Amino acid sequence: MLKTILYIAIGGAIGSVLRFLTTVLVSKFWSNQFPLATFIINVLGCFLVGLFFGILTKNNLTETNLKWFLLTGFCGGFTTFSAFGLENYNLLQNNNSLLAFGYIGLSILLGLFAVWFGLFISK
Repeated sequence: MLKTILYIAIGGAIGSVLRFLTTVLVSKFWSNQFPLATFIINVLGCFLVGLFFGILTKNNLTETNLKWFLLTGFCGGFTTFSAFGLENYNLLQNNNSLLAFGYIGLSILLGLFAVWFGLFISK
């Protein structure tokens, strides 16, 4: 159990640092109200969850520490759904309803597509 927690913690730390670096990089090129960095991170995170899960399933590795490291740790630390919720709340509070609902819709649709695409590629 302790070993599994360690794998999750290391994966989460790596994912969190990559999330931060992605945000810094996107912020250098994008300064609009639309939270593009979080959007990219969420879609990419969905793709990676699908890809990793597909590869792990195909190789009968779903009950290994690699699963905990990649899915729970790395992807959990990388994706930013809590930030997504807060950003949409702020958009709505600032009377940017159209932008908020566009962001929500695109994130859900592209996120689901990215999971499917990750699973498709892993096969």
